[in-house]
Amino acid sequence: MYFSKELSDKINSLKAKRSPVELGRIHFDSFLVLAPLAGITTAPFRLLMEELGAGCTTSELISCHAVHHRNKKTLDMLRPHPAEKNIGIQLFGEDSGMMAEAAALAEEYGAKFIDINMGCPVRKVVTKGGGSALLQDPSKLYNFLTPIKKSLKIPMTVKIRTGWDNDCLNADTTIKIIADAGAEFISLHGRTRSQQYSGLANWEYIEEMAKLSPVPLIGNGDLHSPRITRNRIEQTNCSALMLGRGPLRNPFIFLESLVPDGENYFGPRDYLEVIERYKDLICESYDHERAILVQLIKMIVWFAAGHVGVSKFRGSLFGSKDLLEVMDRTNAYFIGLGDRHKMINQNDPFLAGGHG
Repeated sequence: MYFSKELSDKINSLKAKRSPVELGRIHFDSFLVLAPLAGITTAPFRLLMEELGAGCTTSELISCHAVHHRNKKTLDMLRPHPAEKNIGIQLFGEDSGMMAEAAALAEEYGAKFIDINMGCPVRKVVTKGGGSALLQDPSKLYNFLTPIKKSLKIPMTVKIRTGWDNDCLNADTTIKIIADAGAEFISLHGRTRSQQYSGLANWEYIEEMAKLSPVPLIGNGDLHSPRITRNRIEQTNCSALMLGRGPLRNPFIFLESLVPDGENYFGPRDYLEVIERYKDLICESYDHERAILVQLIKMIVWFAAGHVGVSKFRGSLFGSKDLLEVMDRTNAYFIGLGDRHKMINQNDPFLAGGHG
């Protein structure tokens, strides 16, 4: 058992409230799923979120060119944790043949589905013709996607944005072509490429597309808290909802979103147990303490957001010299919080530079 009996009982009681979902040939235990996040959705974090209620997870975006060249670090990114059940591998690139090759190899590594990134707005991806650059000319998408689909026995899925900019909201056209190319489901982030991660997700447009889509559509954008997510659950036309940055500040969001007034169902000691579990998972996955510290401190700081005295605690972590000191300070901080819960202003910008 990874968690205490008390925490395990709380987790399992909420997991029992989840509604399973069928998305084409794919079955998930919950309609709340984890978005792919660059530099974040590594195997340890994905498994942790699955243990905490996420219906499925998707890897950070992986270059088809790096897979083609058999880059060791990239090939390691294709490898799921043995305990992962519902893992998608997300690939990006502009070369259809190379994407098909990478997709077939990713399937061999044990992915449940292959997700094609057509939404990343980052300049280094877009200028090479990948990511959201593919949204500029939907007429080319069928020929781009069909070789990838043919290379796979497992489902192909696609993640897109609403369009290139506000003058080109073309998800309706894009969705139909992607469906015709054989995608099992489509994830739609409610911003244009030009917005990057600024402004607000256009949920009115997402809901309109969910009604029109011939395949299941997953809505994504600004589902940062259990309250916001629960409100969307009650009124959405989407087949599932995708959470990106929200789980970074609240690892329990997939569970707390399922019950009225779910906020603060889990307290500081529960967060501490989750941090301990994450530490164990990354220690299994990384050989060098420096890499472990980078991943661990980043996540601890996010999980601590909104708690009393977090600024001082954050500074102490960055000044820690080794793993033992990081965990000693983390234990002292979260235990010292007692029963005090976090308070977060959901209107504050969070990771606006782009991770999800």
